[in-house]
Amino acid sequence: MTVTALPDPARARAPAIAPAVQRWLDRPHDLLIGGHAVPTASRLASVDPATGGVLAEAACAGPAEIDRAVQAARAAFADRRWAGLHPDVQATGLLRVAQLVEEHADELAELETLDVGKPFEQSRADIAVVAGIFRYYAGWTTKLHGTTNPCGDGRLSMTVREPHGVCAGIVPWNYPAVMAALKIAPPVATGNSVVLKPAEQTPFTALRLGELCAEAGIPDGVVNVVPGNGPEAGQALIDHPGVDHVSFTGSTEVGRRVMRARAATASPVALELGGKSATIVFGDADLDTAIAGVARGIWTNAGQWCVAGTRLLVERSVAAEVVERLVELSAGLRLGHGLDPDTDIGPLVSAAQRDRVLGYLEVGAAEGGRAVLGGRGCEGDGFFVEPTILTGLRPTARLAQEEVFGPVLVVLPFDDDAEAVALANGTPYGLAAGVWTSDLGRAHRTVRALEAGMVWVNTYGEFDYGTSYGGFGQSGFGRELGPYSLDVYTRTKSVLLAVTA
Repeated sequence: MTVTALPDPARARAPAIAPAVQRWLDRPHDLLIGGHAVPTASRLASVDPATGGVLAEAACAGPAEIDRAVQAARAAFADRRWAGLHPDVQATGLLRVAQLVEEHADELAELETLDVGKPFEQSRADIAVVAGIFRYYAGWTTKLHGTTNPCGDGRLSMTVREPHGVCAGIVPWNYPAVMAALKIAPPVATGNSVVLKPAEQTPFTALRLGELCAEAGIPDGVVNVVPGNGPEAGQALIDHPGVDHVSFTGSTEVGRRVMRARAATASPVALELGGKSATIVFGDADLDTAIAGVARGIWTNAGQWCVAGTRLLVERSVAAEVVERLVELSAGLRLGHGLDPDTDIGPLVSAAQRDRVLGYLEVGAAEGGRAVLGGRGCEGDGFFVEPTILTGLRPTARLAQEEVFGPVLVVLPFDDDAEAVALANGTPYGLAAGVWTSDLGRAHRTVRALEAGMVWVNTYGEFDYGTSYGGFGQSGFGRELGPYSLDVYTRTKSVLLAVTA
């Protein structure tokens, strides 16, 4: 059985853009460095991935601009214009950012959809998360406690937590607003200054967020936003000796380059890298809930998210039913422009990403995969690929091992719990996993056995601000969200004080 889900090419045409968003797009989009708009001769063209048309241009940083941004961040940290403020004042500033994000939520969501392609309602949910991230970390400015340690008379021993200084944040294009918030709010809440490099494909919401930080009263130089190409701007940032800490989210290959570059200064890094996450559906699961969750886990943002459930491991006794029902559900999804309210799945972010995914589909076919849903690119404007479900592949096939970052699901049946766990752990990655079962004991055993930094049981893809996440193995190290992320952006200083009479 082969089912296709071609969009009507006419639906890829951009609906009307909101006047406020159009006015923002029509403005010059310069770098934000030290509180100033800095133009550049080199420009980035941001393309609407649903139409292939250019939306607007943004400034493109090179090594000189990266150096200027790092110097501005260093100056802001050195004179303690932010780090020296009372924690209550810092909290008020971050809460004001959250408030402004909520006030401009529709505008930010539309910019996100135009830049990335995802449906507006998904972008709107992302912007709510952005506000929540700033609000959550505002609460931590007053709670970064140190310790006092047992010591003999005449001595005081204590530890204090301090910021690193200048933190570089490099983010991908799939969730640019959320990722920008994750690279700004935690380091700023802990007293650092930030140089943020958004992906060259998706600069808009990061630039707008930088503007809102300034409007909220975050001092000049504390938040600097410098869009640019990875080989020039990104490399200059990770090579810069004035950077004290690098947090990178992206591919495992680039993450290795970040580590090699920072080895020269022996400075810390945090890496949230690739994934090949498995969702395990046991025969005793509530199949209605499981199938809906599996679909959400792979089709959200057209499969372009790090924790996408790209491998469906399903117990053989229910495999045929699960696949048939999943195909039926997914074949009814509508592809189109993200601003069209009827759209369920948007385009891939770029022509290059579409071609990469289509190349993987060719590899899958050559390896014996059979498309029971989709399997092709779409005619017409934009960078669309059909939601695709593949069966018949071996667990060692490339499509079952490598991160595709598109709407492609590989189905692998299993016979018992041990085989399910072995399949789930059978890749170099360890970012996330999902387990669907009605047996509480089985759930506990499976969760303990899975080599993944985030495991969902009877749900998928939910995040809580207080729950940190990150990867094992080649999915990286360091944590985002929650209190553990504060360890990423602080260092511990020990103090021994001789107390004299």
